[in-house]
Amino acid sequence: MTAIYAYFLTLPFAAVIEPHLPVLQVVVPLLCAPICVLLRHAKLSWLWATIVTWLVFFIALVLLGKVLAGGLIIYEIGNWPPPWGIEYRIDAANALVLVIITAIGAITLPYAKASVEKEVSEPRIYLFYLMYMLCLTGLIGITTTADAFNLFVFLEISSLSSYVLISLGGSRRALTASYRYLVMGTLGATFYIIGVGMMYMMTGSLNMADLATLLPAVDHTRTVLAAFAFVVVGLGLKLAMFPLHTWLPNAYAFAPSAVTVFLASTATKVAIYALLRLVLTVFGGTDLFNVTHISLMLVILAVIGMFAGAFVAIFQKDVKRMLAYSSVSQVGYMVLGIGLATAAGVTGSIVHLFNHAVMKGAAFMAVGAMFYVVGSVRLDDLAGIGKRMPVTTAVFLVAGLSLIGTPVTVGFISKWQLVQAAIELGWWYVAAGVLLSSLLAIAYVWRVVEVAYLQAPPEGAALRTEAPVSMLVPMIVLAAAAVWFGIDGDTTLRLAGEAANALMGAAQGGKP
Repeated sequence: MTAIYAYFLTLPFAAVIEPHLPVLQVVVPLLCAPICVLLRHAKLSWLWATIVTWLVFFIALVLLGKVLAGGLIIYEIGNWPPPWGIEYRIDAANALVLVIITAIGAITLPYAKASVEKEVSEPRIYLFYLMYMLCLTGLIGITTTADAFNLFVFLEISSLSSYVLISLGGSRRALTASYRYLVMGTLGATFYIIGVGMMYMMTGSLNMADLATLLPAVDHTRTVLAAFAFVVVGLGLKLAMFPLHTWLPNAYAFAPSAVTVFLASTATKVAIYALLRLVLTVFGGTDLFNVTHISLMLVILAVIGMFAGAFVAIFQKDVKRMLAYSSVSQVGYMVLGIGLATAAGVTGSIVHLFNHAVMKGAAFMAVGAMFYVVGSVRLDDLAGIGKRMPVTTAVFLVAGLSLIGTPVTVGFISKWQLVQAAIELGWWYVAAGVLLSSLLAIAYVWRVVEVAYLQAPPEGAALRTEAPVSMLVPMIVLAAAAVWFGIDGDTTLRLAGEAANALMGAAQGGKP
């Protein structure tokens, strides 16, 4: 990453652009999105969105390299100093999250071209790319901002565009899923903004660094205690934490395949980051962790979610719904790391955030390719798909092994880190829960493997028919990443460790 930053500095325009990179991350996709409306052409809109998202991904890589080379980056919007002005802060934690969401955003668009043309009516395709860039803008804004209210604004931008993206699914059930997500998402946003309002009432500030220094003086009040509860519940709805996950299965199952890939790999991850940032930074200096016993509550909900999501996934006949409930289980692992409230636990949560984006992105891409060829992702319709689509099925198998946590895959790295973090605290039963819930993943992954490889294709089905190359290459890249970072786990663990130290240091020092 530092090499990419060093290369950027050699570019002729680097000196002018470098100081403004944090805001350009947000401004570029936000201003470029409406151009899709002017183009009003499917292929031109796709090309424009692809160029923009890859540019944003490059900026994210440069920012991560700059943070690793020089530490914290602070950008004051309009040169208004905080706490009066909005401030963007880039540290090791959100720089890593920026790379994750922009990388997924960039690699999804080549995949989306053929997939969207298949699943979205042609007159609406340019609207798809408009909403895609707006959703990416919102997710980036949530990650970069250091203002609690500004986070709410970007949360709404990403949410509103997500509702539209989901509703573009070919089935009428997509509209129902989108509406249900809208209701639950609105509740989550309302809870969050009520919490922010209460914090502002007690401190007179919305800047996260300022809040971190002011809240400890008033953390004994019921208002701050209520604010803490509202923020946790609101973000819990957004990240689909059990039992606040009811919007997720239908949203993932009935959305267009490219939308499912993008949201499953980014939206819940950004919400996890927001929860980490608010709990460890804004409330880190208070005594609310001990007063509310939030750590124990998060651990209990995480473990239940790990088992409940995996157990329900076993009985699904639709592979997209199966993977959706698997996401509920996987979110449990990330919440578990937060609940452990140690550097090792937070490191496990962050590294699983990265790993889950890779493996679930690959899995949903493979399922989307199956839908492109077969027209269905029900298990009964995928008989012999391993012979018909060997490359796609192999990608799904790699992603499935990662979900299980098999050695030499990314899932093993993060789950082992969480097991170690639990053992360090002497919580052997929690470590056992991580291992046992991983065994449940074998059951639902095996159901797909059994149908794909052990059942014969239906009569008359074409053999060796793969999805277009534009869909195959992105999923192969993600599957390869799932193996590469499973073998070379030190890189992601080191970055996640630095991110965890940045967050834990903010909690201890009062400054993010």
